[in-house]
Amino acid sequence: MDAPGIVVMGGSGRMGRMLCDLILTSDDMHLAGVTEAPGHAWAGQDLGTATGGAPNGVPVTDDPISVVARAQAVIDFTTPAATVAMADLCAQVGTVHVIGTTGLSADDIAALDRAAQTATIIRAGNMSLGVNLLTQLVRQVAASLDDYYDIEVIEAHHRHKVDAPSGTALMLGEAAAEGRGVSLDDVSDRGRDGITGARERGAIGFHAIRGGDIVGEHDVVFAADGERIVLRHVASDRSVFARGALKAALWGQGKPPGSYDMLDVLGMR
Repeated sequence: MDAPGIVVMGGSGRMGRMLCDLILTSDDMHLAGVTEAPGHAWAGQDLGTATGGAPNGVPVTDDPISVVARAQAVIDFTTPAATVAMADLCAQVGTVHVIGTTGLSADDIAALDRAAQTATIIRAGNMSLGVNLLTQLVRQVAASLDDYYDIEVIEAHHRHKVDAPSGTALMLGEAAAEGRGVSLDDVSDRGRDGITGARERGAIGFHAIRGGDIVGEHDVVFAADGERIVLRHVASDRSVFARGALKAALWGQGKPPGSYDMLDVLGMR
């Protein structure tokens, strides 16, 4: 069987470039194409030329239909609008869609769920093995402790990140809420400023730090009188997310349509 062809959305970005580099050096897959936004300087060029090297035969296009139709998977760390549009395209042509995009609204997620009726969609707020293990631990600890323990999620990222809380922070908050048997929407506390009054019992708080080149740090704190439990994950290299996405793209081959996440990919459920 031929190595599956992968399309990388937003190939000029930091994650896009890393994905392209990993695929180009892989024996398990090949880079079928790269997409960019209409009008982008790379559009219409060969990827090798666009990156300042020799041509490598990989097209960069702002019209993804042609490359996606010939590929077996699309990896997407872009924007909510672009992700929803790509999900519809993948559903039409039967290409696996691996989504690491964050900042998705409830309407965006509903649109992805509709696309998953006919497409194989693998979506995760974070694609690293460590974070997904952390999610399981957070769910377990939250289920073991009552709401006498206050839960706070603290996340830190580089100065260029545009959404907050991060997708990983929300994933961890969801795990804590599931452990307690409540809806995160009902207990989420995302902002404190001024005279806010005492902390509401049972709330799950979120705090975002932005600065420098921080790749990603997440702490989940369970705080009670006299003790604290802190669960932490630190990513020091963005490649952990890229490698997880590539693992998901390979895992998705031959899977039936539906919505999957990294716990499915890692065999953790």
